[in-house]
Amino acid sequence: MSLTLAIVGRPNVGKSTLFNRLAGRKLALVDDTPGVTRDRRPGDARLVDLRFTMIDTAGLEVSGPDTLEGRMRAQTEAAIDEADGAMFLIDAKAGLTPADELLADILRKRGKPVVLVANKAEAKGSESGMLDAWRLGLGEPCPVSAEHGGGMLDLRDAIVEAFGEERCFPSKDSAFADAVTNIDIPTSVDEDDEGPEYDETKPLRVAIVGRPNAGKSTLINQFLGQDRLLTGPEAGITRDSIAVDFEWKGRKIKLFDTAGLRRKARVQEKLEKLSVADALRAIRFAEVVVIVFDSTIPFEKQDLQIADLVVREGRAPVIAFNKWDLIDNRQEKLAELREMTDRLLPQIRGIRAVTVAGQTGEGLERLMENIALVHRVWNKRISTAKLNRWLDHTQGHHPPPAVSGRRLKLKYMTQIKARPPGFMISCTRPEAVPESYTRYLINSLRADFEMPGVPLRVVYRSGDNPFAPKDGKARRPSLMPKKSATKGKSGKPGGKRRG
Repeated sequence: MSLTLAIVGRPNVGKSTLFNRLAGRKLALVDDTPGVTRDRRPGDARLVDLRFTMIDTAGLEVSGPDTLEGRMRAQTEAAIDEADGAMFLIDAKAGLTPADELLADILRKRGKPVVLVANKAEAKGSESGMLDAWRLGLGEPCPVSAEHGGGMLDLRDAIVEAFGEERCFPSKDSAFADAVTNIDIPTSVDEDDEGPEYDETKPLRVAIVGRPNAGKSTLINQFLGQDRLLTGPEAGITRDSIAVDFEWKGRKIKLFDTAGLRRKARVQEKLEKLSVADALRAIRFAEVVVIVFDSTIPFEKQDLQIADLVVREGRAPVIAFNKWDLIDNRQEKLAELREMTDRLLPQIRGIRAVTVAGQTGEGLERLMENIALVHRVWNKRISTAKLNRWLDHTQGHHPPPAVSGRRLKLKYMTQIKARPPGFMISCTRPEAVPESYTRYLINSLRADFEMPGVPLRVVYRSGDNPFAPKDGKARRPSLMPKKSATKGKSGKPGGKRRG
């Protein structure tokens, strides 16, 4: 997509609503509260036959550069400079305000094409606001209703008129053909085959999660080498889950910045609930999740709950002890963190932990190396032959316990999935296997096959009963031989024989 447009306007004019409308799904958080959007969010827009890239921005407010509103305004101006043009939204129902006139002056100074959009045109009394928009000197306003989808055809025509058909509809080339990848299908299955080799050039999705004010956005800005995300001393600045592209040693990585996760009892406002739900979706979409701990106050209850959530979702976790530049006695603190990690996170034994400093960039290279390593383990596959040899050895060393006087027997084992690694064990009574023995098997798998720090799944299945009827109805077989019926002279069964 060669065309990039920034959606700009003052707070609460419907920028995020229009963003979701053009994207075809609810990506940006939308609420009646002004100033919901703070960071700039890119997305792919689809408007009839027109395709382009759009950037959702924060509402423009007049304030000092050191305030939160001032930093939000700097993010909006950076989006305008990055884009090829802008869609300037005004509220047709409320009419023009001084903030609209200020933003119009900023756009005129940039000298880029601007499409003036009069949102909420379906409201009663919006005609006066549309007529008043001519005073901005940005051309004819395009009436739309982002909430109900009205005026989208007119908006498409206005964009094509402002940028030209050559820019909006570039000539088609062989890009689609180059994007098609041929998949080799194996013709035979080898019991010792552990699947395709790990591809170190494949793009990687990484989510950064943690408590509020743990330094997640600052950490991502250090990765990018620019102030891409809004940061500050205030807690809870990030609301949307923002995805940014990053490249490390030639490998494309998509980083997801998420809102801070507080305890569920403290999340009362609707907007914070939406932010938390957006962060949980980012965790499910990611492959590796970096859990950011504050080194000055690590292992709070919420930190442990976030780590447990990542493990239950089956993502590959990495702990980043941030704000390491504020620690004085580092050797003593490091030993303490190692002991607390092993003691408080037993469900993910061997989890990788790295000390970093988001402000100075210390430890970021080691963090990326651990992310790549844990992703490799998360994708690991083990051949069936190796697993069954391991299962026989493990049972011989520590056999399953007897339950209700009957010995359990583990017959067969295979890996049924990866990402995270999942294994199936065929046994006599799956429901009777105790949890303690399952933990023993998982810990042995981690140690023997070098899979520390990733979630492992083990399920049990019983073998099919060869004597069960195919129609699924169970019949109780009779253990007594069938009696042969005898006939008397009367020809009836059971008759007595005379003479």
